[in-house]
Amino acid sequence: MKKVYFDNAATTQVRNEVVERISEVLANEFGNPSSSHSFGRSSKSVLENCRKEIASYFKVAASEIIFTSGGTEADNLILYSCVRDLKVKRIISSKIEHHAVLHTIESLANTNNLKVDFVNLDANGMVDYNHLEILLKASESKTLVSLMHINNEVGNKINLKLVADLCKENNALFHSDTVQSVGHYELDFLEIPIDFAAVSAHKFHGPKGVGFAFIRKNSGLKPLIIGGEQERGLRAGTEAVYAIAGLTKALEISYKNIKEEAAYVVGIKNYFKEKLLQNIPSVQFNGYCGDNEKSTYTLLNVLLPISPDKATMLLFQLDLKGIACSKGSACQSGAVGGSHVLSEILSEDEMKFPSIRFSFSNYNTMEEVDYVIDVLKEIINN
Repeated sequence: MKKVYFDNAATTQVRNEVVERISEVLANEFGNPSSSHSFGRSSKSVLENCRKEIASYFKVAASEIIFTSGGTEADNLILYSCVRDLKVKRIISSKIEHHAVLHTIESLANTNNLKVDFVNLDANGMVDYNHLEILLKASESKTLVSLMHINNEVGNKINLKLVADLCKENNALFHSDTVQSVGHYELDFLEIPIDFAAVSAHKFHGPKGVGFAFIRKNSGLKPLIIGGEQERGLRAGTEAVYAIAGLTKALEISYKNIKEEAAYVVGIKNYFKEKLLQNIPSVQFNGYCGDNEKSTYTLLNVLLPISPDKATMLLFQLDLKGIACSKGSACQSGAVGGSHVLSEILSEDEMKFPSIRFSFSNYNTMEEVDYVIDVLKEIINN
């Protein structure tokens, strides 16, 4: 059976070079990086060289990179500490953030004297920057803005520099979940005055279970996980040096090939879009995913003209044909109800039809697109 992996927004195939680097470090650098003997010092050297290399891509200080288990932990560390330690009294966010942010904000609001404001979105789910500025000027309370760079379900891409500048002008802190953008876009945090960001390795062909938080120096944040002085005292626990080395190798290769691979993936996405329009004329592109300027080039979220009774088995039928894709965030699989993102931008009638997220990488081919289109046509026409 043919196998097609179009779920790269959920996770990506680990590059061979990354597997080799992880294996090398696992075999040779087994010392605890907190130990003072030569084995520990050797592991510590690997760890700190990784930190310096990662920092160089973002034009930040090495001390501003704090390794975590992934984006969710980084989001939690930043949001909890901002409220608990920096005395943030108000958070401005959007209703289409990843649940790592939304659920954390909800938890904080339930246990702290915290005001939460949601910025308006346009009909396709894009942040209303004018409303954001109004919200920023509406209160003198210490404020944190938390808006993701790229939406993980529909791919909408905010203007990170514009939001960061607005926050700076209004004395607000700015945190962004950049999980879907790092490794696909070059982000210069010297130019973009962002305070905090969350990153996860497995979204750019690195290993799962590792990521980092960018935390601007002298922020005042304190740890969420307590028990040791690792990671500048901001994240206790012995570092997974092999995983961090894999993350670094994945980021190195992504940055080295970023323009070439982006051009290739844009070609895959555009070809898929054209084929959908040719073969399923009533297809609808959710959010701004059909626009490569307003959306990431890595995904398409499409509403398909399939009756509700057929829709319940759609992902199962695609899986039987060897096609991997998603109804939304992989983190929501098994969740009751539909996508919280789509429910904000689609009508009640549109929500009755299935929406599928197809997401791409440089490992995909035009032939795979043709196969998926043929399978979709077969399902729709039967």
